[in-house]
Formats: sequence, C-alpha cells, structure tokens
Amino acid sequence: MESHILLLAVVMLMAGIFGGLVNYYLYQRQGYDLTHLLRCIILGIGASFLVPVVLDLLSSSLVIDSQNDPSRLLIFTGFCLIAAICSRFVSTSHTERLLAEARLAQQQVTSIQHEFRRLQEEVVPLLELEIEQEHQGDNEGPISEDFELDMTASKVLKTLNSGQYIFRSVAGLCRDAELDEVNLEKTLHVLASRGLAGKITSKVGQRWFVTERGRRLLLQQ
Repeated sequence: MESHILLLAVVMLMAGIFGGLVNYYLYQRQGYDLTHLLRCIILGIGASFLVPVVLDLLSSSLVIDSQNDPSRLLIFTGFCLIAAICSRFVSTSHTERLLAEARLAQQQVTSIQHEFRRLQEEVVPLLELEIEQEHQGDNEGPISEDFELDMTASKVLKTLNSGQYIFRSVAGLCRDAELDEVNLEKTLHVLASRGLAGKITSKVGQRWFVTERGRRLLLQQ
C-alpha cells in the first residue's frame, strides 16, 4: 500500500509538472520567463495533488482501484493532468480580474483629475478676487486718472459687476447691457486686455467676470 501511495505521489508530481509546462508553452506570448514558468508548474502540481481530495468528495474508489488495475491508474493520471492544465484558467481569471480592476481604478483617477482641473479653473479666479495681496502691482493702488473707458466699455464693466452671478455668460451680458453679441465680445476683450475683466472655461462654456482692478475702477467713477 505504501509503495502504491508513493507511486500515486510520483504520478501526481509528474502530471503537475507536465501540465504546468503545457500551460506555459501554450499561453506564453513573450520570450522566456522563468517566473511565469515556475508559477505554471507550481499551480499544476498543486491542482494535481487535489485530485484525490476531489475523488474522495465524490465517493470515488479510483485511488484504491488503481492499485491492482493499471487501466485505473492510467485514468487517475489523466485526471491529474486535466487538473494541472485547468489550473491555468483559475490563475488567468484572477489575473484578468485584477487587471480589469486596475484599469477601472486608473480611469476613475483620470476622471477625478480632469474634474479637479475643471473645478480649479472655475474656482481659482474667484479665490484670487477675494485674497488680500501683500505686494503692490498692476492690480493694486489707485488707477491713474488718465485711465478712461468709453461709454460702452463702462456699461459692460458695470454689468459684469452687477447681477446675481459672478461668472456671466455672453447671452446674459447681451441682455443686461442691451448690446449685440459682436460689440459685446469686442468690449470684453478690450476689458480683459486692460486687466479689468477675465474669463474661464467651464463645463457649460466660457464665462466672464470682473477683476479686482475692474472693481476699483468702478469705485473711482
């Protein structure tokens, strides 16, 4: 009996190694990879040694019958080889699941980064308007007396500074300032070039806002 158990152990070991080699050479798409080869062999041996357990759970007498019947031993060897080869599917499904989860996590991170950049573009101009500066620059101090705006630019600047919203759409400005879109956009770009107005690009399109410099100019008028 002991010699038969030893024989079965050798059969399971050889079937596991052979099944691992079959998996390696069938599904290896790159050059020689020792780590992948060893993983295939170990998985094959482990699956092969589980065959007696499965047979016992199924109340099969194949292990005992193979002691006196070479054909039954051959069938047992086939079961071990099948188990060793099928171990590849368990490993592959687990790996593919991990790769799918990694790809999903990467997509979520990319989406979050994109959303963060969009929010940053919308919020930073507003924060800059509300943060007290500690240095003198173009946006601080009184605006020179010779800095004047024509009536249209002054009207658009006042419209930007009034109303319910901080970030205004072109359509809303056209309605409140009673100007056509062409003249309004020209005036907005003039104001932006003088640092009196700015614009951001949000998920709903471009929006315009009045800068701190533009607010001070309105206070001086």
